[in-house]
Amino acid sequence: MSQCPCGSKKDLAECCAPIIAGAPAPTAEALMRSRYTAFATQQLDHVERTHAPEIKADFNRAEAEHLATSCEWRGLEIRNAKEEGDHAQVEFAIRFRRDQKEMIQAELASFRRENGQWFYVSGDLNPHIPQRHVNKVGRNDPCLCGSGKKAKKCCGTTQDQM
Repeated sequence: MSQCPCGSKKDLAECCAPIIAGAPAPTAEALMRSRYTAFATQQLDHVERTHAPEIKADFNRAEAEHLATSCEWRGLEIRNAKEEGDHAQVEFAIRFRRDQKEMIQAELASFRRENGQWFYVSGDLNPHIPQRHVNKVGRNDPCLCGSGKKAKKCCGTTQDQM
C-alpha cells in the first residue's frame, strides 16, 4: 500500500490507480488528480487518453516523457474546482523539482464530460485570478454603518476595554 501522489491522503489503489487503469473519473477534479499521478508515476498513456479529441494531435509524447522523467514531483494542490453540467474548471498548482530548482506551476484547466467520461480540453498556465479588493476605512473616515460618526468613534473602535 502506498499513498497516492495526488495528495488526497488515500491509498493509490483506492484513489487514482483505477482511473489511470481506465475507470471513468467521477469528477473533473478526480481526473485532474489522476493526470498528475500519471505524470508522477510515468503512466502517460492515461494522460494521452484523457485529452479531448480536438487536442489529441497536440500531445507530444516525447516531450511528456522527458518532463515525467526529469522532474521530481513534489505535490498537487487543488485550489478550486467547479462543475456545471458537463463542463468544469479546476484551478491547481503543482510543485516539482527540476534542474536543481524548486518550481511551482499554476493552471486553470478546462474539462468536458462526454458519455460519462471527463476529458482535459485546455489550460491557462499561471492564470491571473482577479484579486479581491478591500476598501480600507481610515480612522477619520465616516463609519460604513451610516451613523455619520467617524469610524474611530463608531464601529471601528480599536480602544482596549479596561
